[in-house]
Parts: sequence; C-alpha cells; structure tokens
Amino acid sequence: MTRILLITRNLPPLVGGMERLNWHMADELAKFAEVQVVGPVGSAALVPKNVRLLEAPLKPLVRYLVRARQLARRAAEHWQPDVVIAGSGLTAPLARSAARCCNAHTAVYVHGLDVAAKNVIYRALWLPAIRHMQRVIANSRATAEFCRTIGVSPERIGIVHPGVTLPDPKINPQRVHDFRLRHALGDKPVLLSVGRLTDRKGLREFVAHCLPRIVACSPDAVLLIVGDSPRQALHAKAQTPESIIAAAAAAGVAGHVRFLGVITDYDELGEIYAAADVHVFPVREIGGDPEGFGMVAVEAAAHGLPTVAFATGGVVDAVADGTSGRLVVPGDYATFADSVLRILAGRNALRASSIEFARQFAWPEFGVQIVAQLEHVVPQLL
Repeated sequence: MTRILLITRNLPPLVGGMERLNWHMADELAKFAEVQVVGPVGSAALVPKNVRLLEAPLKPLVRYLVRARQLARRAAEHWQPDVVIAGSGLTAPLARSAARCCNAHTAVYVHGLDVAAKNVIYRALWLPAIRHMQRVIANSRATAEFCRTIGVSPERIGIVHPGVTLPDPKINPQRVHDFRLRHALGDKPVLLSVGRLTDRKGLREFVAHCLPRIVACSPDAVLLIVGDSPRQALHAKAQTPESIIAAAAAAGVAGHVRFLGVITDYDELGEIYAAADVHVFPVREIGGDPEGFGMVAVEAAAHGLPTVAFATGGVVDAVADGTSGRLVVPGDYATFADSVLRILAGRNALRASSIEFARQFAWPEFGVQIVAQLEHVVPQLL
C-alpha cells in the first residue's frame, strides 16, 4: 500500500480553517493509503483513525521547525514514504528535505498567505522550496495565481477547494428555538460572524461602517460573533473584542453586538448557523495578507445560511453570487449593508440553493481531488 507522510504545524486542538483542512486531509488520505503525520504537540489525542502522529513542540517556531525536520527525516529514512506532503508553505522545506532521504515525490497544499507573504526572510528561504515541489495544490484560483507570480510552473499547479462537513439536514427546530431563547433573540434578525478576529477579517470596520446602516433599517438586528483574537497565528494582526466593542460604541450600536467566544463543537456551531439569518464576511483587501479561500462561507452555506462578502481573493470561489449569498465590491460598505438588508428581507430565499452549492465541497470529494492531484506526479499511485 502507498505510504504518505504529511508535515504540518496546523492541526487540532489548534482552531482554524487550516487546522480542519489538514486533519481532514490526513483522514481522507488514510482511506487510500498508509498515512503518518508530523504535527504539533497535543495533536495525537485528536488524530484521525488509522493515522500515526509524530509530535513536535509548537512553540517557539524555530524549535518546531528543527524538531519537525528531525522527525520527518527519521520517518523518511525508516518508513520510506512514497510521497511527502507539506500541509502549508511553511513546511515545504521540511517536506523537501525528508523526501530527499528516500527519493519520495513531493507536494504542498498552499493557502494564500503562505505564498503571498512579504517577509524577506520567508520569501528567500521558503518560496524556493514551494517552487521546487512536484505538485503545488492551491486552495483557490486566487492562490493559484499567487503561485504563478512566484515562479511555479503552471503545469505543476492544481486547485482543490477546502471541504466542509455536511450537517444533518434535519436539525431539530427545538434546539434552534432553545438557542434563540437562551440568548433572548426572539424573532430578531440575526447576523453571524464566525472566525478569528484579525485585521484581514475586517469585523471592526464592518461594525463601524455597516452595522449602523443595518440597524437604522432593522432596529432589532443583532450581530453574533463566534471567535476570538488569534494566539498561534504567525502573521495575522489581531482585532481584539475590546477594540470591536469600542468601535460599536462609537458608532452607537454597542447594544447590537454580542460575543459568544470560541466554539469548536461542530454540532453546537451548527445550531448557531441554523439560528442566524445571514453570515457576514467583510474580508478586507490588504497587500501581502490575502484571504486564500473562506471555508466559513461554505460551512454557512452547508447549513442553509447565505453569506454577504467582499469579492476579494479566494472568497469569490467560496461564495456563489446570487446562489449562496452576495458578493460586493471590496470596500463598498454601503452596498454591503444593503445586501445584508435584502437577504434579511427575503429570509429563506437562498436557503435551498446555499445547501446545494455546499454539497460539492464535502470532505470525501476533497479527498478524491487530493488523490487526483498526487497522481499527477505518480500516475496510478493509489
């Protein structure tokens, strides 16, 4: 049976889209091959079934990179994998080093920022490793274009969008009712934001520039925020809950903003998606800090919740305009607010089409597509 070694710093219990993606990549590949993973300490307790995990200390970064490289090279020498995959651009040099020990084939899954980062040292040491990977798998068309701009040959680039866990289509309405009851939401229009609070995600700007216009037309509207400032992200600049509350207070809408904290239980998060009326994803265009895809928009769609988002980066692959939500010209906060209001007025108009759109992103389909990408470097590998 084929052997695959995956090297990544992003795995649960760390929280985020990259962490979910790498976990599911290991899980799906284990259906086709023997899989070992080099990941951060603490990940072994949550590793997918039939996957062996070798742990390296998460912090500091240099210590992780040194230890992960040692573990990867040792696994390569003794286990002899057929393919070594870097779970992001960060681990591409480690994957390349390990592959040399056993003449394995190489691939990297890139997320956007790991290709577009402006850090001089990173670009000098990491981008060459990405360029030399036999297969570069991008999470969106935007990320694929970044790969081309750094010199990756177009014929070595493939696109596989991140996946989603399709929820039970029969979510108990009583649980949704109970959630609204617990949070005193009643029949109020509910806006939802899910994800880490970073400058790129733009929630503070949304609260300052969009929410007042929404509240003026829909006085009972409430914005629920699931997430917190990032603690382990390497490049992300944080927007603290306090700064978002201050922006809401300055705009006169502080009473319309509620923080729910970090929620990692997918069933619990599903109840919140089902209880909301529109998902807001006001990602900003920031040079050197692109939004590679937008997994949370697909998650929302899977629960029948449409998204309003700025059409930037890989978000245009994650939201189908008019089908799973609305895409707005970046920075046009007035139109963004109006798009939210139109969805609130229609309530369930995009529910069915959002669910149908999300089906194509199911994790098993993601796994099949990853295998197809690996077969570009080793035909009939699996």
